[in-house]
Amino acid sequence: MSVLIWIANLLRVLVLGAAAGGGFPQWNSNSDACNRARKGDVASQTQSSIAVTANGRNWYLCNASPDIRQQLNNNPALYPREGMRHSPVSGVVLTNADVDHIAGLLTLRESQPLNIFATKRVLTTLKKNSIFDVLNPDFVSRNEIFLGHPFVPKTPEGISLDLEFEAFSVPGKIALYLEDESADSNFGTVEGDTVGLRIANQLTGQYFFYIPGCASMPKQLAKRISGAPLVFFDGTLYEDAEMITRKEGHKTGNRMGHMSMSGPDGVIVALKELNITRKIFIHINNTNPVLLEDSRERKIVERADWEIAYDGMEISIEKPPE
Repeated sequence: MSVLIWIANLLRVLVLGAAAGGGFPQWNSNSDACNRARKGDVASQTQSSIAVTANGRNWYLCNASPDIRQQLNNNPALYPREGMRHSPVSGVVLTNADVDHIAGLLTLRESQPLNIFATKRVLTTLKKNSIFDVLNPDFVSRNEIFLGHPFVPKTPEGISLDLEFEAFSVPGKIALYLEDESADSNFGTVEGDTVGLRIANQLTGQYFFYIPGCASMPKQLAKRISGAPLVFFDGTLYEDAEMITRKEGHKTGNRMGHMSMSGPDGVIVALKELNITRKIFIHINNTNPVLLEDSRERKIVERADWEIAYDGMEISIEKPPE
């Protein structure tokens, strides 16, 4: 098989950041886990984002974390290669308007051609906040995505990348800074505030799911991801009340719009019978003990056939030769 054909048969994923908002260690956390990360006893993790490519040259980011500058510099595949100004990053697809998923857009303001894709709700949030106007519209296009309608992003120059994205609604919660406590339902949350992504290689049909935020597992979502070769899933908390019991916060996972890993209504149980080949937790909060490789919770998760994402993790989904 030639190198070119081999590349065309790849759907490649880079984990740029594996942690939830605040990263690991979080700047103001004096917990034992965060202090171990500061000392280098355990690996630090930046805030949640992945990059995907189907041709090995042009990449799309899924979310733009506040740590994006560090993440781009940590991954040689994303370095500039041509001329004095260049980036292999062609655009960003946003799954919600959380700060840890949109703040990195401000770093991408250097008159670099980019495409941004998001639901109308998220695009409206960006439009209402004038700070995002630093993304010069002469270079950066904002494109609305529609739930259940696959779209094929291109480079800013109009070159096809053989990538196909499909956004679908998942149970979640509106971004914290947009909450309306007077609203009747979930602080004003509506469909499209949080989405998951099905990402595919158009040439081969290989695909995976990226769901960094999810509050519950309704039947239609379970059916959608059943039998998938790979799922990245919300791993914010191990236990619903862990931030409270550890005295590092006052909210439960449910209040924040996240399923927990453990428990009868947790992710591990919910996905156990879905015949997913590879399951990886991402968007992991600094309070979650699975970040510690020597923790009891980490061993429980791994025995349940789950992996824990980490910065720099790379996965290639290949289609076997005919």
